[in-house]
Amino acid sequence: MFAATPIRFAGPGFWKRSIDEFRRQANLALTLQGLHRPSKAFPLIQFDTPDSVQRCKIMSDQTNFGGFSKASLDYGHGAKHRDDEGRIIGGAGAGMAKEGAGEEEPPSHAVFKGSISTELPPNRNDVQRSGFAAFRTRDRGISLFGKLLWDIDPYAYLALRIKSDGRKYFVNIQTESIVPTDIHQHLLPSYTPGQWETVTIPFSAFVRTNYGMVVEPQKEMLRQKVRSIGVGLTDRVPGPFELCIADVYATNRAPSREVGREESGFEFEEPEKTGIMDEVGPRRRKGEPERILI
Repeated sequence: MFAATPIRFAGPGFWKRSIDEFRRQANLALTLQGLHRPSKAFPLIQFDTPDSVQRCKIMSDQTNFGGFSKASLDYGHGAKHRDDEGRIIGGAGAGMAKEGAGEEEPPSHAVFKGSISTELPPNRNDVQRSGFAAFRTRDRGISLFGKLLWDIDPYAYLALRIKSDGRKYFVNIQTESIVPTDIHQHLLPSYTPGQWETVTIPFSAFVRTNYGMVVEPQKEMLRQKVRSIGVGLTDRVPGPFELCIADVYATNRAPSREVGREESGFEFEEPEKTGIMDEVGPRRRKGEPERILI
């Protein structure tokens, strides 16, 4: 008799994920994409079909500990997904300009909406703060090649096509780090609230946090093993909110407006001076011999 292994009893989804991962890795090998810097965008989240919102998980103080904030993620019909230059994100026409590139109607998207309440739940003396809502991508599962993770190391930026209401949202990236509760976060910029726009954040600008607090040292994000990507609202301002998102993708296209760590939404304290070692001499000029201090 055959051994009762988990693979033998895996459902059709397991084999579909395995085939998709095999095709992806085979395409990387055949096109030699690992030998050069990718020029095409790498889609991470595309809300282009009604069932695409099912690949995300909703979280709020109501679902976590019985608070009163409400959140939902609904699908909104719209145009096919193209970037600002009319190129289909991650599709067969990626990297090729289309005639009539301008979008006459909004793209198909997800609507993240609800209401924030800071009211504390009754009979929960352990809860001191309330008032948040968020969503993230669900775990992608396991295939014959192991746990499915995103490798975005060849890319420098994260781009999101959004229509914001102007509230203070954060982008959250979780990796397979040593500390499983670590999350890299950055404030979601919005320059034209109420209108569709593409915002770009350098991966180097994300801040390592743990339960919302900045963690030191600020280690570089493990971009080879990304578990999930999501968006959260933690400003604790009571009232309704609504954020529309069409795409989230990794790219090497530099943004027209630079965004740095100083705009991450977190405050960094200057390190305390330690004494004599704070007096650093000027940098050695080219060709100048190195000075040895005894």
